[in-house]
Amino acid sequence: MAREPKEIVETLLNSIRDRGVVRALCAPDVTYVSLNHSNPDLHKIMPWCGTDQGVNAISKTFDDVARYWNIDSFTPEVIFGEGDNVAVFGRFTYTSTKLRKTVATPFSIFCKVTDGYVVYMQFMEDTFCTASSFRSGGTWKFQSDPDGGEVEI
Repeated sequence: MAREPKEIVETLLNSIRDRGVVRALCAPDVTYVSLNHSNPDLHKIMPWCGTDQGVNAISKTFDDVARYWNIDSFTPEVIFGEGDNVAVFGRFTYTSTKLRKTVATPFSIFCKVTDGYVVYMQFMEDTFCTASSFRSGGTWKFQSDPDGGEVEI
């Protein structure tokens, strides 16, 4: 039974860390944009940032997010769609695992669904806010990787 694009995206978000669900609902070559198309400095702090291809890019991003932060809340507030386009707006609260800093920010997600599969997904948030949960001191110094050291930009 065919599902509407909005329902596909809702199901995906409800099980975003379940690799089987991600594989079932996303095209194998899905384009995933996390926070920015390309930002080398931001990528040093949050290595999943940028543009990537394939279902593993989505799964790895959300696995990494759950490793770098405790997800205190993730609340989609409105989901709507027109044709193959679906937009999601909400808010989340995260606490960094390394520095224990808590941040809250709105988020938005844009998805394009073709023939029952997500073929494009773009996740946006207040990156200054979320990156600040890794700021360890000084001017533009961050500790984001729980297993790594400090990054200075």
